[in-house]
Amino acid sequence: MSPCCPQMPPNVPPLSPDVPSVPPPPVTPCPPPACRGHGGCVQLAPDARLNPHRSVLGTGNYDVNVIMAALQSLGLAAVWWDKRRSLERLVLGQIVGFILNVPSHVSLGFVALPLRRKHWLAVRQLGGTYYNLDSKLRAPARIGGEAELRAFLQDFLAQGLCEVFLVVPRAVEEAGAWLSPE
Repeated sequence: MSPCCPQMPPNVPPLSPDVPSVPPPPVTPCPPPACRGHGGCVQLAPDARLNPHRSVLGTGNYDVNVIMAALQSLGLAAVWWDKRRSLERLVLGQIVGFILNVPSHVSLGFVALPLRRKHWLAVRQLGGTYYNLDSKLRAPARIGGEAELRAFLQDFLAQGLCEVFLVVPRAVEEAGAWLSPE
């Protein structure tokens, strides 16, 4: 077991009362050093004095190119979702998960500031149920089945200033198998 990619033992207790225990996924090799930490940012812009792919404050708000490079190192791809399409066209069985870039309130401790910045969150299916894996939540939040997932995504898209990326295997991306014909 590598410290960069710790694997949970098979008898992991539930994440919360609403999240069932599921066996861990197969061991995935760690991303290459170029995609870990800030190294991926440096590789994407080696000559930049201020790197355009990460937050100037170092708060982890990475550019989508860093996320795409990390996914590529795992044989996956991030596909940008065109908001003009109907979410009914998603072929959910071909999609590993979702990454959303959404506006988020900024706070200093308990004080909310009148500012908004972009925040990344992930959505993944576990045991037939979709979960919001937002790091700002105390625990994963149950979304529900396919209909609830589409409503969840539509709510974010309707707010504007939101981007949705589908996480799919490279072969699915190349074949366009994540999108059903009109």
